[in-house]
Amino acid sequence: MKKIQKVVLSSRPDGVLNPNNFQLVESDFPSVGEGEFLIKNRYLSLDAGFRQWMNEGASDNYLSAMPLGEAVQSIVLGEVVESRHSDYPVGAHVVGRTAWETYSIADGSDLMTIIDVENGVSAEHHLSVLGPSGMTAYFGLTDIGAAKAGDTVVVSAAAGGVGSLVGQMAKILGCRTIGISSSDKKCQWLSEELQYDQVINYKSAPGLGQSLKVLAPDGVDVYFDNVGGEMLDTVLQNLALKARIVLCGAISQYDVDSHSGVRNMWELITKRARAEGFMFSDYVDDYEEAAKVISQWVADGKLNAPVSVTDGISTTAAAFCDMLTGKNLGKSLVKLC
Repeated sequence: MKKIQKVVLSSRPDGVLNPNNFQLVESDFPSVGEGEFLIKNRYLSLDAGFRQWMNEGASDNYLSAMPLGEAVQSIVLGEVVESRHSDYPVGAHVVGRTAWETYSIADGSDLMTIIDVENGVSAEHHLSVLGPSGMTAYFGLTDIGAAKAGDTVVVSAAAGGVGSLVGQMAKILGCRTIGISSSDKKCQWLSEELQYDQVINYKSAPGLGQSLKVLAPDGVDVYFDNVGGEMLDTVLQNLALKARIVLCGAISQYDVDSHSGVRNMWELITKRARAEGFMFSDYVDDYEEAAKVISQWVADGKLNAPVSVTDGISTTAAAFCDMLTGKNLGKSLVKLC
């Protein structure tokens, strides 16, 4: 009998997540119930935010802690191969939240959307620039950040799946962009390939705080934060009047038991600034309109969608851990078939 392959969370991370926290297992094909359909997954999206829900006790209004022994939750792209759901016929291609597995059972909920794969848009684009990363970048920048021409926009984890898009979108809107990353190689890529106006390797002298004072002497208008912790605290000391801080992720905090406190909140008061968190799923009703705008930017050659792709479900755990430690450029994906 044909089997489904799954990558399950086999143990809770003790500090830094590593591939040994996962296990590749096989299981029988499930039966498709009334109102359900079976997806043959083509791509898995690797998103840093899912790391938070691998910890024991993690729970909030968005997701609960991932149970041990079950496939790791993920955004996927796949094809419906069996269906008992009238809205999702066999042959339809979908993007939605299921798991790290070769086949998934779904019922049409959990961000499930039918996509058009015959419109010249690559599958990779549907999981990157037109998927969660693109929507996160777009709505975070335009709605939460309210970025406008002339603003100085600073992006942390600028070479990642979201950051690599935020900087480009900000440039399209007429902003001045500063990308923060962790190596000279990445900074060179940000400058040459993604056209960031300025880049900062936060690990190099003279350090992030001093670099921001030099590169943004009038302060930071929009800070798109993917890192949290000490980096967020440092940027708070370099805000412009009426600055907006987009709280998108906190990758520096996912592998630690005790989260770093933010000490410079007073800066929000004196600069009359605003900090706000969000999830891309808050904007489901606006995806279609956003996709039109983003697609046009891509078609016009204004927006690139860089991706890092590994092949085969067996590469998933290592690829996810590599992404968390910044070894990728752009969006991280796993191609299954």
